[in-house]
Amino acid sequence: MINDKIATQILKVFANAPFTAFNYKQISSKVGAYDKAMRQMVQATILEMAEEKILVEEGRGKYKINPRHINDDLLPKNYLVGTIDMKQTGKAYVIPQEEGREDVMIAPNYTRHALHGDTVKVLMFPQRKMHKPEGQVVEVLRRAKTRFVGRVQKMEKFAFLVCDNRNMVVDIFIPLSDLADAEDGEKAVVEMTDWPEQMNNPVGRVVKRLGKPGDNNVEMQSILAEYDFPLDFPAEAEKEAAAIKAPSKKDIEGRRDFRKTTTFTIDPADAKDFDDAISFKRLKNGNVEVGVHIADVSYYVKPGSAIDREAYERGTSVYLVDRTIPMLPEKLCNEVCSLRTGEDKLCFSAVFEMNDKAEVLNRWFGKTVINSDRRYNYEEAQEIIESGQSDQSDQSDQSDTALAILELHKLATILREARYKEGAINFETQEIKFKLDENAKPIGVYIKEQKEANWLIEEFMLLANRNVAEFPGRTSQTRQTRQTSPTKTFVYRVHDEPNPEKLNTFVEFVAKLGYKMKVGSRKALADSYNRLFEQIAGRGEEYMIDTIAIRTMSKAYYSTENIGHYGLAFRYYTHFTSPIRRYPDLMVHRLLESYLAGGKSANADEYEEYCKHCSIMEKKAADAERSSVKYKQAEYLSDKIGKVFTANISGVSKWGIYAEIEGNKCEGMIPIGSLRGDYYMLDEDNYQVIGRRYGKCYKLGDAVNVRVRAVDMMKKLIDFDLVEDLEEEEPIKKDSKKNNKQKGGGSHAKSGKGHTKSKKGHRK
Repeated sequence: MINDKIATQILKVFANAPFTAFNYKQISSKVGAYDKAMRQMVQATILEMAEEKILVEEGRGKYKINPRHINDDLLPKNYLVGTIDMKQTGKAYVIPQEEGREDVMIAPNYTRHALHGDTVKVLMFPQRKMHKPEGQVVEVLRRAKTRFVGRVQKMEKFAFLVCDNRNMVVDIFIPLSDLADAEDGEKAVVEMTDWPEQMNNPVGRVVKRLGKPGDNNVEMQSILAEYDFPLDFPAEAEKEAAAIKAPSKKDIEGRRDFRKTTTFTIDPADAKDFDDAISFKRLKNGNVEVGVHIADVSYYVKPGSAIDREAYERGTSVYLVDRTIPMLPEKLCNEVCSLRTGEDKLCFSAVFEMNDKAEVLNRWFGKTVINSDRRYNYEEAQEIIESGQSDQSDQSDQSDTALAILELHKLATILREARYKEGAINFETQEIKFKLDENAKPIGVYIKEQKEANWLIEEFMLLANRNVAEFPGRTSQTRQTRQTSPTKTFVYRVHDEPNPEKLNTFVEFVAKLGYKMKVGSRKALADSYNRLFEQIAGRGEEYMIDTIAIRTMSKAYYSTENIGHYGLAFRYYTHFTSPIRRYPDLMVHRLLESYLAGGKSANADEYEEYCKHCSIMEKKAADAERSSVKYKQAEYLSDKIGKVFTANISGVSKWGIYAEIEGNKCEGMIPIGSLRGDYYMLDEDNYQVIGRRYGKCYKLGDAVNVRVRAVDMMKKLIDFDLVEDLEEEEPIKKDSKKNNKQKGGGSHAKSGKGHTKSKKGHRK
């Protein structure tokens, strides 16, 4: 066992010199351990701390602190540790690790070679009255990344990489010998190798040439590289995948057989990885049996295998506009594991006996085999729901699946209504879709509408996720002893309550517009949100209020510490239904299988680290997806310079007004200096800019007319001019809802996934 007192003293030594390696004799001297017994205790403590990865061995007998274990408790009061958020101006803010502390402003000349996202040690300056905390970076404890993407600028004797990321405020110096034949103007991936104290720029070397800017494939690869997603699978993982074969009779033995039960899938029209199917059967007692069947990825992907290691590193599949970067090799995600029609497939299933009131009477979890009767896309399933009938004269499997869809739709409607009564919040997300030509150039943009077919799948996926989370999450109690068994370690999808400060600001703001919200309890607040969304539907302020409401919410993440899911109003919730594309689901499958067999609880600390990594990779994937959407939006408007569009104000800042074009969601900025007739200032509290002299204001959510002034595809930036005189400038009218919210997105060469997944509550 580690001696806590000595360990704390040792940590303080390392915290004050995080880049220095010490041996046990040096540490003994610094903590005042001079006699033999004390020095032996110090040595033993160091070895144990290294075993627990609190310390990292640097050479024989010398150790450095693992930066993850530096915290504010180890530092003097005028120091703190946090993550640096670099701004384009060179100024930065450090977000402290310790909750409750204010962000610290860092002036450009005090950032000390720190880059965006780095973990840094900060010396705090004496705080002045009415000023925010300020300080200077004294140590970079951990780099957020060392590889960067950008354009090569080649000089006579050296070169630079001008990074794509706007938060990267310095260029990377590249010796000509490290250019790897990259040409001037080419895009490349550069590894930062050093940053000497006396140099203003870091030094790097080209590790991958990407190609010419503007080429679609180059730009998509640039986005993936920027967010550290690999472009290929390791050869070892591909070799393992190639050896996996379709299920044999031996693989099927011992599994519950659903091959003769009506089963189908509903997915986007362009999907290839079908990771869930639903079965339906009417029981003799009048109830129904609903099976939620999920691809049994854990049967094929074993812990520690090359495929597993790569899947963990990726954490998730990434959906760019024109391509999917899968978490698993294609042999698995699109073939062996994908629940394709007419093929025997191995599943891990959640099966429910339900009555006509959608009440769950019995549930069962276990390994199964299915054979899907029919593959539907959402548009086909929607047509069945809207018609309210199937072809009764048709004796085929299609008739059975259509009847099942109608029955399941009734149950899903009840489940959905009950969820909102229990306090779920009805945030409706919009998905941007692109029509692409054969060269992946966007020729159209539209908003994909969520309808009953989407909700049907969503409700049964939520039902499965919720019940799976309850199985190990709830403490069990026997009637005889009234004793509870300890809760076993599990992976939960959690969502915290809104930030009180943000919530109060929002409540005050909507009150100015005449809308009241009750915040006395969780249920009252959820009801207020839903009532507010109903009241503003179709009104001018709808977009503005929707936008700010979403910003008041916390972000969902993965954790072994269950705090419930606020937005869904679930006490227990996890992700079980998409193991082909999300690593947390694969972990859940493994844990559930172990616990169903009576296995011991997994190591909580180990799984918490896994959860943190998966949450980080999920955010990176979302950022990459968003970046690809922004690039395609910029490309879409690049040949529309001078055209006028109707837009809504989507943001305000001291630099300008952000406006989002109706119908295609392309967002650009109107510089504050381009607003004519007055001197405009930011009124941050009321989400508006207001003229000092005449009082004219532009508020978040206002409808405006904008002209496309300039497009920078490399930086994914769009500039607008405000068009005030409608008589001189005839705006391009917003398409009707019917055209914008297309059922199927029309026929086109390719269709991107957009930045929000359309199926199964992906972001919840």
